[in-house]
Amino acid sequence: MSETAEPNVGTFTLADPLTVAPAEPVEVPDHAEWPLPNGFAWVFPADGNTAGDVVRPVIMADGFNLGRSELDKTYQGLESGYKFISELHRRGKDVILLGFEERSASILDNARAAEAAVMQAISRRQGNAPLVVGGFSMGGIVTRYALAKMERQGMDHQTALYFSYDSPHRGASIPVGVQAFSHFIPFPNSFAKQMDSPAARQMLWRHYDKDTKKIGVAPERTEFLDTLSRLGGWPQIPMKIAVANGRADGIGLPEVLPGKVALEIDRIYPGTTFYTQAQGDDVTAAYLNRRFPKAEETVTTSGFPEVDGAPGGTLHTYKILAEAMRKLGGTVDLRHEDVCFVPSVSAVAVRDVETQEDLYTPINGLSPEESELDYYFCSPTTTAHTAITAELCTWLMDRLPD
Repeated sequence: MSETAEPNVGTFTLADPLTVAPAEPVEVPDHAEWPLPNGFAWVFPADGNTAGDVVRPVIMADGFNLGRSELDKTYQGLESGYKFISELHRRGKDVILLGFEERSASILDNARAAEAAVMQAISRRQGNAPLVVGGFSMGGIVTRYALAKMERQGMDHQTALYFSYDSPHRGASIPVGVQAFSHFIPFPNSFAKQMDSPAARQMLWRHYDKDTKKIGVAPERTEFLDTLSRLGGWPQIPMKIAVANGRADGIGLPEVLPGKVALEIDRIYPGTTFYTQAQGDDVTAAYLNRRFPKAEETVTTSGFPEVDGAPGGTLHTYKILAEAMRKLGGTVDLRHEDVCFVPSVSAVAVRDVETQEDLYTPINGLSPEESELDYYFCSPTTTAHTAITAELCTWLMDRLPD
């Protein structure tokens, strides 16, 4: 280890289950590939259909991470455990996986790939079956924007159903102490690049600015929401449905109590400590310490709800960070592997993430008309963000057009 710098953190990023290789790899069958502006698509036709053409297309967009989409991992994730693609094929649907050249690019840039995928599917379609278009996590936001933009421009997207799978319609959450730590590392790294990317700035309900060290709504998020609003907010032609990996009864992660230690790091970054988010003013979210070059920082929040333990799809935020620190030779005291990433109220577009009352609202006690969606469904139990479950997939597939 150098005596003038902390050890290199490597290339780790915060990733959901669909962006990492599954424990038991699944063979990815032969497929056609469509090159697209800012992206590409892999086409998996249902039995009896040719690889180049589609009959009943379902476009499913990849989510947020750093770098080019790895659709082999996406396919494996969709076929591990509950076999989502196989079940879509059994129902006669042709699956088109939409990937991006840079998953952390602006939603507006990646929407170009979604628009092109829609038009390619229409041009290659045999017959006139309507399209199904949506995505996982950020992919649901990209396709939402793309369809709304196409409608505003008078483009016929021929889409009967839009869906999102645990997408952050009202924002997602990565603890601000974790965001700050990515920039506290004293050299360029993939983690910092991910946290400061255009997509992260547009997606996160609160963002840590590496230059000012202030926490707030990123200007890129405000600009994106204003642009989306000018397009009408949503596509108006298709039916709009969504599923959430979080619960609908207002019950979050009972083990994630506010203001408690989530992770402590020693040896490297000695004494660095992350706390679960608590309410109040001047609340310590993290204490950061490094030896070379010597520095320390206390990250505080004011007016935050208890977002880490909120009802929602979870991310292995602290587990991923702890494992990266262990690999560097550090010692860690990991108290909470997971925290809420996409609150349930955000995934089904029924409340904002700003207040404790809204964040913990029992969705199942609300009138369905309070959502911006036509229909939605929340997981019966708390599950990982974008986890493919039989309950969520069956509900979604039962609403696909014939």
